[in-house]
Amino acid sequence: MDEQRCPFPPPLKTEEDYIPYPSVHEVLGRRSPFPLILLPQFGGYWIEGTNHEPKDPIEADQPTCPASHIKLETNSTAKLYRKHFMGKEHFNYYTMDAALGHLVFSVKYDVIGDQEHLRLMLRYNITLNTIQSCLTLVCEEVNVDRFYPVLYPKASRLIVTFDEHVISNNFKFGVIYQKFGQTSEEELFGNMEESPAFVEFLEFLGKKIELHDFKGFRGGLDVAHGQTGTESVYTNFHNKEIMFHVSTKLPYTEGDSQQLQRKRHIGNDIVAIVFQEENTPFVPDMIQSNFLHAYVVVQVENACSDNVTYKVSVTARDDVPFFGPALPDPAIFKKGPELREFLFTKLINAEYACYKAEKFAKLEERTRSALLETLYEELHINSQSMMGLGGDEDKLENGGGGGGGGFFESFKRVIRSRSQSMDAMGLSNKKSNTVSTSHSGSFTNNPAESPKTTGISLIIPGKSPTRKKSGPFSSRRSSAIGIENIQEVQERSAQKAADSSLLSQEHRSDNSPNHSSPEFFATKNR
Repeated sequence: MDEQRCPFPPPLKTEEDYIPYPSVHEVLGRRSPFPLILLPQFGGYWIEGTNHEPKDPIEADQPTCPASHIKLETNSTAKLYRKHFMGKEHFNYYTMDAALGHLVFSVKYDVIGDQEHLRLMLRYNITLNTIQSCLTLVCEEVNVDRFYPVLYPKASRLIVTFDEHVISNNFKFGVIYQKFGQTSEEELFGNMEESPAFVEFLEFLGKKIELHDFKGFRGGLDVAHGQTGTESVYTNFHNKEIMFHVSTKLPYTEGDSQQLQRKRHIGNDIVAIVFQEENTPFVPDMIQSNFLHAYVVVQVENACSDNVTYKVSVTARDDVPFFGPALPDPAIFKKGPELREFLFTKLINAEYACYKAEKFAKLEERTRSALLETLYEELHINSQSMMGLGGDEDKLENGGGGGGGGFFESFKRVIRSRSQSMDAMGLSNKKSNTVSTSHSGSFTNNPAESPKTTGISLIIPGKSPTRKKSGPFSSRRSSAIGIENIQEVQERSAQKAADSSLLSQEHRSDNSPNHSSPEFFATKNR
């Protein structure tokens, strides 16, 4: 029995059980230099770039971060449809799965080298060929009976808009000014003056712009009534617009210790820059915000001189994955284009990485689900409209109001107009008309005597359905009804044309009928 006993697991630790990190006040009581960033007492963040000791003079001239290592991290999946499918021959399908919800599936035949491939792309809610056999290669959980082909010509535009909704060319970042000894949110947002070193850094970030009537990306700032200040800092980086929410340029409210007018914008950013003029550590939980997930801390040395350098450290919440480019060792930059390229790339990559944190991942999942449902409905409605099949309230023979009706309704209108033209010719002209009959039962007038009519050329891939369809759309009219109506109109037109030809024969007295013409056989059969 003793051998079968096992100890109970230890109880979960509380905050009192952890050995807290030293507070910022304890660190400031020690001898400088101080680190740029301190972890909160109970953690929750990670830090990159803790070494800021300069290299030997011999190594100082070497580049701190090679340009080849600086790369914007984007969602490459979002552009796959535009790259491999859009504008090329492929097929799109849509369906509903009981477990996975709305599904939109793209299939394309590819030849790469001398090998044949099928390129598959499945869109569904959960973030994690026959069509069915191809689909299981992508997602084994899918369990549906059939997929419905997308027949809407502009479907690619809808699909690529859905795929690329996660890509943005507009960004907004906070810029917080931290003076020496400032260790609280109220002190950070209470700064009103801008030191020469801070002004120099803002000029390095971008161009100072007047907000009134500003035409570029405004980042949520008021450009009409001046309620968010009169000026800001803006730049364009690799065709991406960036607006900075600078704490000292946002409105200052007397008597408001929290400065909510400033925190309202910076607190709703996802990434922020903290500029330190002197050596005072920044603690990420100084600022209470549900949105701010990453900070890039920059500390200046030798400000307003020919040898300006910046120390850089980065911190983010634990559920934010690491993002590049990696900081050099030591993390010290000279002021110049290299730092600008590194800093902006780091900021943009930081925002994309923050979207993978739990809070933003759940929000993205809900957004994706809603957009996918909208895409499904748009593809379904437009595909049905192309076939002349309206919604449940639009099941009239002529296919819905507004003069629409799709391909088949347009086709029927053309056939009717041609039949009416032939009837009018048979009754008004006493001369014989030569009419040839094809094996499909359609009629073609003699080109020399045909009136000019407008036609519609239709190219319908595959065979039109001729049996009742099952599945979630069985209540909708089959496209075969359109074909049957066309044939019915053609048969009535043939009968009228034959009758009019017989009437023309009875009025003749001198001329005998041409035995090679269809009128002879029509008379004989009667």
